[in-house]
Amino acid sequence: MSDLAVVVERARAETATDALAAEGVYDDTRSIQPHGEGVAIPVTEPPTETAVLDVVETHLPTRTRGLRDLLSARGWSESELSRAPSSWACLGSCVLVDAPPEPFPDPDAVGAALLELHGEADTVLLSHGVSGRHREPDVEVLAGVGDTEVIHTEHGTRYAMDLAETMFSPGNKAERAHMGDVVSDGERVFDMFAGVGYFTLPMARAGAEVTAAEINPTAYRYLAENAVLNGVEERVSAFRADCRAVDASADRVVMGYYDAPEYLDAALSALDSDGVVHLHAAVPEAELWDRPLDRLAAVAADHAVDVLDRRIVKSHAPGIAHVVVDARIDSPPAI
Repeated sequence: MSDLAVVVERARAETATDALAAEGVYDDTRSIQPHGEGVAIPVTEPPTETAVLDVVETHLPTRTRGLRDLLSARGWSESELSRAPSSWACLGSCVLVDAPPEPFPDPDAVGAALLELHGEADTVLLSHGVSGRHREPDVEVLAGVGDTEVIHTEHGTRYAMDLAETMFSPGNKAERAHMGDVVSDGERVFDMFAGVGYFTLPMARAGAEVTAAEINPTAYRYLAENAVLNGVEERVSAFRADCRAVDASADRVVMGYYDAPEYLDAALSALDSDGVVHLHAAVPEAELWDRPLDRLAAVAADHAVDVLDRRIVKSHAPGIAHVVVDARIDSPPAI
């Protein structure tokens, strides 16, 4: 039954695919395609654990064709194909593509091809980055219905958000999972720049008690909703405020913001006795790791600082790296 597939609601496509893969019945050699009002997901046999609307036999194309193949079939030259996007992210029902320095030769063709590749998606968004104190995204609809509100599932954590109003960085996926792994049950965490719950949610799902601050009102609303969506509202105390105005006492402080070094004083004030700080920063590659470590040493001059780990999360821009420094900050010695 090589044409076997299950039908689920479009909004559940990502969650259902993850569940089918965990059950061992998802067939990743064939494409997910629209099916009526929902989507058809290829499977090797009927699932016994994943809820679906129906099990059907329907032809789903194999995943042998990529974006370049589809654009080539639309008449793109080799020169034009070299300017096609090489990567993108599927977030719920949206495909998110970073805007190139120069526009694509035929943006409409790119959008249509990406929708063809990802049958579970109904919208393709072109991202022009984020800006401002509220970290607001600048996106435009490249193809599809233009619905920017999604529920994205990642390592079992569900993130509801509006990609036109709240930022979400697909490249931080490993870091979000890492934060869920490093916390202990009952540990007190202060997430200074919580957004829609990027780090708050996996840490709370792991048993941490999280105080989360977010200044963007739309992101804050999703943060509160996502705590309920993931069943961790009892472990998340969310504040719509500048993190420096939140009275927090924590064993661990997460500083997931490129300008986080400017907030180190507030982070150290939140640590009760001693604890761990996760300092994010955007740093010129020529200055790795001097800039974040020098800033940390200067602010924590009266403390004992033990650098536990340092890692590059992703490239932020040409020559600029998004880095994280994990450091244990001990209390100043008694006088």
